[in-house]
Amino acid sequence: MEAEWLDASSSGIAQRRTMNARRFPALVGIDGGGSRTRAVLVCGKRRVQVEGGTVRIGAVGIGEACERIVNLLAELKLKGELPGFDAVVAGIAGVWLPEERQRVGQVLRWMARERGLVIEQLLVTSDAEIAIEGAFGGAPGVVLIAGTGTIAIGKTARGELVRCGGWGIELDDEGSGAWIGREGLTAVVRALDGRGRPTQLTERLAALYPEIRPDQPRTIVAAYNERLFDYPTLTPLVMACAAAGDEVCREILVRAAHHLAELLRALLRHFPTRPVPLVLMGGMLENHTPLAELFRRELQKLPEYALQPAQGTALEGALRMARQQYRQALRQQSS
Repeated sequence: MEAEWLDASSSGIAQRRTMNARRFPALVGIDGGGSRTRAVLVCGKRRVQVEGGTVRIGAVGIGEACERIVNLLAELKLKGELPGFDAVVAGIAGVWLPEERQRVGQVLRWMARERGLVIEQLLVTSDAEIAIEGAFGGAPGVVLIAGTGTIAIGKTARGELVRCGGWGIELDDEGSGAWIGREGLTAVVRALDGRGRPTQLTERLAALYPEIRPDQPRTIVAAYNERLFDYPTLTPLVMACAAAGDEVCREILVRAAHHLAELLRALLRHFPTRPVPLVLMGGMLENHTPLAELFRRELQKLPEYALQPAQGTALEGALRMARQQYRQALRQQSS
């Protein structure tokens, strides 16, 4: 198939010719989180996965985010040895409003066309929506995601999507990796001022970043302004200090666990039938971290939820939605 540009507005004849050029459709799912982006291509038994940096719009902007996604698509095309894609679903952190999705979709299509990439069907949605699709396969339930950011998203028995959190570190994101890192940095500067208790985090921070000198506290400001580190990169240090017995860092994690439980409490009003199926996602909860242990204790205070393993990952959710987009396009062509 020649590298021609086709989108949802192209003629049905052209779309059928492209889709039928292969025995199996080429489907792409993209999980664009706050820290990294994963993209997977499935075509029959062929499966190719690639990874890149964050595409969170609030962090890198629409242009850079779309360029990173197109780079991943180009890599998938090359490794998959395919002329194009039948359906692409991109779940991007922080993309919620219809106008945001439309704008990102427009830029993605334009950049893909410039690179000679064929995308028949394209759906831009949030990373939270692909997560709940992967977790429950379309069934009702709640997913709590705690990674760089935090959000609780649920699907009711009527198919309605409800959410709590996901406001970003500038406004909220309490309990997230970014929030934990920020609270840790605040604890350091308070300790250096004499307003707070001493914490091991001060020495660990100075050991990791030689530019920071505790005897000259303003070097922390300079290092942060020069982007030597950001909030999420400090989270492992806070975790390590808490595990080593640092009370200041442990208290940060205790508060983080409480904030995560608050997200779940706020969603209960949408689910009269109990217990509500619950899946945990994100590096803060999926890995064996001190926060995960503390949160499990908080979860014991919420018998309204029934914790269960996810049916699939957010990436699998994006693939499932891509398959739905492809089948919907086929139905429209045959009608």
